[in-house]
Amino acid sequence: MKGVWRILLIGGLACAALFFVHGVYLQADNIVDIPRLSEARVVVGGDMMFDRSIRTTIDEKGGDYVFSCLDPVLKGADLVMANLEGPITPNASKSVGSSVGGAGNFTFTFPLSTAELLYRHNVRVVNLGNNHILNFNFEGLRATEDALTTAGVAYFGDPVAQSVATVNINDVVLAFINYNDFGLSSSSYRASTTLSQIRAAKKAGALPVVYTHWGIEYVPENDAQIALAHEFVDAGAAIVIGSHPHVVQHHEVYKGAYIYYSLGNMIFDQYWNDAVRSGLLLDITFHKGGVRSVKEVPVYLERDRTTCPKQ
Repeated sequence: MKGVWRILLIGGLACAALFFVHGVYLQADNIVDIPRLSEARVVVGGDMMFDRSIRTTIDEKGGDYVFSCLDPVLKGADLVMANLEGPITPNASKSVGSSVGGAGNFTFTFPLSTAELLYRHNVRVVNLGNNHILNFNFEGLRATEDALTTAGVAYFGDPVAQSVATVNINDVVLAFINYNDFGLSSSSYRASTTLSQIRAAKKAGALPVVYTHWGIEYVPENDAQIALAHEFVDAGAAIVIGSHPHVVQHHEVYKGAYIYYSLGNMIFDQYWNDAVRSGLLLDITFHKGGVRSVKEVPVYLERDRTTCPKQ
């Protein structure tokens, strides 16, 4: 009888071993047979400004210098998107050499080489819906869009056309949509336009990525920002990301969607405290159904006019 049990035990172990080995091969076969999920990896940053002392640094050391510390983060993504805080025009700078708060200090124009500089560093989509894009009037806006188009950089948030940029990355379709507190129309009309664009993008099968320019500089988010962000998510936004306050504001998850109220500065010459020197990049992975993951990359504005990831 003991011999029978020994035979059964050995046979059972052999079957188990065969099943285990067979199971491993089945698992390997399944991994090979399952198609790789379509994903898009996008790095999103805050405010970029290429005038004042940033411009003089570019004149001295070249435009690539101001991006040099960020390149490992930016060039690992499918594309980078951020806020272009002013126009690209052939006009002479009014802000270079101006005193803080003086005439021209907040009137920006960026060198014509800026568009190609952005492209080289993988910034392939920019927001134009902000309070500085019309610093050189509508002629400056048109010059900006011409320069970006020639360089191959897409844009959205045109304050007149209220444009949307739709990008297909690995069959993941993203619609970049702006809301601008400083637009030309009434706030209610601007909000309703953004909501309509979100719904239209979602209906067309795109993921609405809402990028805002809102709030009050240097302070936390306010109730108006929170209410609008929730409306955008309710309408179908996959994620809501803010700019303009020049400091990092809080973030939350609302109904499963990430909301970052402000990413602070990405490239800027503000150094008077850690709040304005500290920015945030988001390394976002999208799939066809929405946001798969968000990795936060804190950055710091150095006085040499580079911006570097915090160690």
